[in-house]
Amino acid sequence: MSETIELNCGKMNNLRVVDIRDGGFVLGATTTSKKNAWLDRRSAPEMKIGDTIEVFVYGDGKDRLVATTTHPEVMVGEVAYLRVVQVQNMGVFLDMGLPKDLFLPKGEQTERLASGDYCCVYVYKDKFSDRMVASQRFNRHIGKTEARYDRDQKVKIQAVAKTDLGYKVVVNNSHWGLIYHDEVLGKLNRGERRAAWVKRVVEDNKLDLHLNPPKRDRYSQTAERVLLAIESAGGFLPLHDKSAPDVIRTRMGMSKKDFKAAIGQLYKARKIRIERDGLSLV
Repeated sequence: MSETIELNCGKMNNLRVVDIRDGGFVLGATTTSKKNAWLDRRSAPEMKIGDTIEVFVYGDGKDRLVATTTHPEVMVGEVAYLRVVQVQNMGVFLDMGLPKDLFLPKGEQTERLASGDYCCVYVYKDKFSDRMVASQRFNRHIGKTEARYDRDQKVKIQAVAKTDLGYKVVVNNSHWGLIYHDEVLGKLNRGERRAAWVKRVVEDNKLDLHLNPPKRDRYSQTAERVLLAIESAGGFLPLHDKSAPDVIRTRMGMSKKDFKAAIGQLYKARKIRIERDGLSLV
């Protein structure tokens, strides 16, 4: 049977110990792997040949593959918000939580960056090597596949930029999405990760999104938030169904409509008492 398991650089891998040497272990996808990775003994448990271990694999810049048990801030095919740790003429280096920093070439930058700045990037693997590379030119990587999503489907988003219409986000590391300003209570910071729900797929494989779960799920989640708020306040929350909408929005981060529905659900479940001046635990 031909070998089908491959070692994936820039990803988490389940690899097998194929050799043990002074200082560490040689890992491969199979016992006959032609491409292996080095795992330093100082970051690994005691193992014997044939044992398997989950590791992240990356190129060390010297045509060698290094394995680590540390989960990085970002992997190939993902978007991340990373800190600039070094600036050079050819580009900048970003902290991705590993001993080796992530390179963002000058030609892949869309803004001028200084040490200590944070930036949103997409990470891909260089086609000529196993090196991970960062890019701010998202359109080269995002929206290149058909956006197959159902209405009200839950997705993961990361905010990339604020626009006149709302917040531009990357959906599931693959597609562009937009969350309109009136959908956001408070702020959606650049680089922030959240859950969102699909309103509709629009032209060019883009999505309109909202941050509230579908109505069928919304009240159970808001009810949990209200219950937690009462508990955190010592068993009594000075809010009720007659409180002003802006007071509820400021204190709870939700609309008065959702707040009242949550109160009703908790009351029917006999979790709370509705007092004249607030809510208390039963």
